[in-house]
Amino acid sequence: MSAHTGRQLPGDSDPPSEPAKTDSSAGHPDTGAIPTAHASPRRFWSARRVPAIVVALLSLAAVGLLLYDVVSVRAGRPGMGWRRRLADELATRPLDDVWVIVGAAVAMALGLCLVLLAVTPGLRRLLPMRQPPGTGGTGEVRAGLDRRAVALLLRDRAVRVSGVESARVDVSRRKIKVRAQVHFRDLDEVRADLDAALGEAMTSLGLARRPTLAVHVRRPRKG
Repeated sequence: MSAHTGRQLPGDSDPPSEPAKTDSSAGHPDTGAIPTAHASPRRFWSARRVPAIVVALLSLAAVGLLLYDVVSVRAGRPGMGWRRRLADELATRPLDDVWVIVGAAVAMALGLCLVLLAVTPGLRRLLPMRQPPGTGGTGEVRAGLDRRAVALLLRDRAVRVSGVESARVDVSRRKIKVRAQVHFRDLDEVRADLDAALGEAMTSLGLARRPTLAVHVRRPRKG
């Protein structure tokens, strides 16, 4: 079997007289549906350029200043006053001093923020889409939808429902909240139509993980 079997289209290398056998040998013998590469592709990872640039610049400034001071001392000049004072403070202040505790807490908080930035994907505004058939799960073809675009599309589909005067859509990674104002028709009927229309729209988006849909309808306030 070739190493690129996952990227072959059915029937490319098999005799044309046995298309059914080719489909069943693709790892899905029970169904004739086209297999998908991943049911839940991984989220997009942010490059974290801004935090990386900030940390690099601060580190470069601190190391450069310290190196300049060390070279000055080696050249016979007195060290900078801030470094002598910092060394004296670190040598004389007890560990239970308030400023020592505050400084340690700030340093720990900054370190935790950097760790979180390093281990979390980021780019929460992008919702991963299902990979098209034939990619073999290699990740070479990936697509995502911006949450604002999803909200606009669902809002446009919601206001097309008969009886809906206006709609507000909030999209998160796991849940979509729709709040619609109804100026005529029964609320239950409008809610049922909204569930059907928005459910169909969400299916057509091709999201890898379909968020939960919550629809709320109400009458506009009088006065």
